[in-house]
Amino acid sequence: MVVNMHSRMSLQCGEYFRVLPLLVLGFATYQIDRTNISSALTGGFASDIGVNQNTINLGNQLMFLGVIVLEIPSNMVLQRVGPRRWISTQVFIFGIIATLQIFIRNRTGFLLTRAILGLAEAGYIPAAMYTLSTWYTKDELTKRIAIFFFGMFGGSAVAPLLGAGLLKLDGRGGMLGWQWIFLLEGCWSILVSIPLFTLLPEHTPQKAPTHAEEEGSKPSPQWNESHSTPLPLSTIYKTLTNYTKYPHFLATACVFSTWSPLTTYTPSIIMSLGFSRIDANALAAIGNLLTLPVILFFAWVSDRTRQRGLTVMFAIACYLIALVLLRCLQPNVGKWGRFGLWTTVNGLAVGYHPIHNAWIQVNCGSAGERSVIVMSATAGLMAGTQIFRHDDSEDGYPRGLLIMIILVLSGLVLTLVQSVIYRVLNRSKGSVPQEI
Repeated sequence: MVVNMHSRMSLQCGEYFRVLPLLVLGFATYQIDRTNISSALTGGFASDIGVNQNTINLGNQLMFLGVIVLEIPSNMVLQRVGPRRWISTQVFIFGIIATLQIFIRNRTGFLLTRAILGLAEAGYIPAAMYTLSTWYTKDELTKRIAIFFFGMFGGSAVAPLLGAGLLKLDGRGGMLGWQWIFLLEGCWSILVSIPLFTLLPEHTPQKAPTHAEEEGSKPSPQWNESHSTPLPLSTIYKTLTNYTKYPHFLATACVFSTWSPLTTYTPSIIMSLGFSRIDANALAAIGNLLTLPVILFFAWVSDRTRQRGLTVMFAIACYLIALVLLRCLQPNVGKWGRFGLWTTVNGLAVGYHPIHNAWIQVNCGSAGERSVIVMSATAGLMAGTQIFRHDDSEDGYPRGLLIMIILVLSGLVLTLVQSVIYRVLNRSKGSVPQEI
């Protein structure tokens, strides 16, 4: 009996350490397929299929709309079929769709493909975050979520580097550079679905009883609820009507919306400064790579101070300052000065997001509730696709940058309001303490 218990615990330990790396790998792949259009644009994708920037914005908007439409239904399916089959199937499907983008020839094909890609990607983030919440305790979950988002931002950093390399294949095999980007990166997603299907654990472990529990003493903290727990409509309704968390949702939508135009147009902006398309993609990766140490720094500040709300406000304020400097200084500096300003903005754009997300997660009442709140970030990304417009592009998007400044400032104020709400709730008699 003791041998069996040790064998079971050893097996569970191995599965425990497989979950997060596999989900991070899937997230990086997901993000590459979502954002590789930025590299395709520098390879002449828009002109080759006969569309303008407004159509590109609309296509990206349809993609995010597809994510929102199927996000909650996808997580309901997750409860029934389990993470291994559902997550791997999603990665396989959106890999196929991403690959088929090589056949896009006109506006209709582009819009239709982007919409279908969004529908296929809809469930990955909430499913992965929900799965994490069932494998890690509440104390462990915060850091795991921050690591999980490294997949997203790591994918954004790698995408332009891959684009720079793949654009060199332009003309090989009778294919254009942007077709090679869609083909090879889509095929990579299909390959990633294989280890997700074969290695991702199917079931949440049940924590073995401690000696104290066997003797009838007070039980130790339990793991979070199993993935088989259904996601009732009442949970969805309760989450959407919980006004005490509205500042969280609105702040996420406001600030995260500004990342959408950056991921799509930064390589094109850098190319407009006089760099070649390959150099522009390589240089665009610098800002995205800077995101990783920035996230680590703010995560360190959050852990040291135990003040997530204040850390989020600090990170957003740094991003706001960078945007203001870009808006004010870029008309008066040269090529490399503008590159430095745009790189700084990209590096600081999402430094707040993992900490903010973790702050939300630890104040949620259930894993089902956690899966619902992801929609606010996606809604922000969808709205943000329209911030940079063609008629504003010639001078470095001054109008778009002003809109971004207003949105980030609004997010900063909303984060302050949320922190105040938690403090008031903590002072209320009989309230459940909220982490601030």
